[in-house]
Amino acid sequence: MRIRLLLLFAALAVGSAQAQSVKLLVQSSPLAGFQYYAGEDLWREMKEGDRLTLVREPANAHDTKAVRVEWRGTKLGYLPRAENGAVAEEMDRGARVEARIAKLLPHRNPWRRILMEVFVVL
Repeated sequence: MRIRLLLLFAALAVGSAQAQSVKLLVQSSPLAGFQYYAGEDLWREMKEGDRLTLVREPANAHDTKAVRVEWRGTKLGYLPRAENGAVAEEMDRGARVEARIAKLLPHRNPWRRILMEVFVVL
């Protein structure tokens, strides 16, 4: 609901005639599951600013709001379960959602290795 209100206000503020598209940052979060998927193998190839692909997994046995995160077609992990509801809802509504690597940190804790940003495109 919060994201929909933000999108509405952003669209009103920008005006459809003034802009081709506007990206609204709706989430900044760590990557969940880095240690279980290909993150470690691909770490040296990834760069800040790289595009990430988000894929809804409504049939996921562990989380019906699951949003898988991929880099160049390879699964890296998921949006954190505690933070994926609003993005999943927007994706289910057909909203255009994009993501990118915001920060790469060589940290021992896998939850702190990749910080990503999620945008809804108006």
